[in-house]
Amino acid sequence: MDSPVFDKLDRDLAHALRIDGRAPFNKIAGVVGVSDSTIARRYRRLYSAGLLRVVGMVNLGRLGYMPWTIRLQCPPDASGAIAANLARRSDTFWVHLLSGGTEIACSTQARAGGSGDTLLLQRLSRTARVTSVRAHSLLQGFTAPGEWSGLDSLDPEQVEALRPDRVEADPAPPVLAQEDQPLLEVLSRDGRAGYGELAYTTGWSESTVKRRMEFLRRTEALRYELDLPVSALGYHAEARLWLSVRPSALVSVAQALGAHPEVSFAAVTTGPTNLMASVICRDPSDLYRYLTERIGALEGVHTVETATVDCTLKRAGAVLPSAAFRRTDAD
Repeated sequence: MDSPVFDKLDRDLAHALRIDGRAPFNKIAGVVGVSDSTIARRYRRLYSAGLLRVVGMVNLGRLGYMPWTIRLQCPPDASGAIAANLARRSDTFWVHLLSGGTEIACSTQARAGGSGDTLLLQRLSRTARVTSVRAHSLLQGFTAPGEWSGLDSLDPEQVEALRPDRVEADPAPPVLAQEDQPLLEVLSRDGRAGYGELAYTTGWSESTVKRRMEFLRRTEALRYELDLPVSALGYHAEARLWLSVRPSALVSVAQALGAHPEVSFAAVTTGPTNLMASVICRDPSDLYRYLTERIGALEGVHTVETATVDCTLKRAGAVLPSAAFRRTDAD
């Protein structure tokens, strides 16, 4: 692509796929007012350039897992290799180099109350040249990347037309069969993979694949997320914030952060700080204004640690611990 900045049609397509990651191209085309072939060509071009991808994510929270964010301190000459190794793992996502390469942040999931799923933390603490490890359990989210308003491009009528049919959620905890793993691994790389490809990978019929995917969606075990660099939207200053907030003001501050258009993620956490946020701004000047004017105006905030995002090695991706799968019938 000649320019990394999305045009209006690119943004419309990205917004449509955030609403429904597997929406047919003809449906998207009808809503945005272009031809089916135009939407298909535009998606293939963005996908090939690494600027737009739909990812099928396992909702491990429904399986008894807790999300964690991990902060590593290390020398700049070692941080790139360590971060690259973390990004290659199937149990990590949102892997960033921060603060001039002196820090790494990543996210993972661990079974609540379990011990075997904390092996990543144990391994990191023994990794040569990692000088410190801090792990924060995410207790309550107040906004998520899929709700970030910086991507919004479609009007409310278009959003409603693209919204997938509501499916009544199954309240029973889902069970992932061991046979589901190949299906979910393909969807973690390409959430729009065709039923033919998925049938070939799993050895199932296309009808079985469709039924299984519908079941996983109904039980909220599978969701689709959009994976794209925010620089493609014209945003060039990202930061991670760790805030220490007075306990009596924690919920109100978290709610305020969740309502800020600059915030793509906010959650109450355990650890030496009790609130974290991911911030996306147009440029460093915009980030400065956000920190001094928006954060500075919040009552109850004692301290703020700010780490700029220098490089993102992995955004959304597979988080498929083998312990999450049980041997059972696939259909």
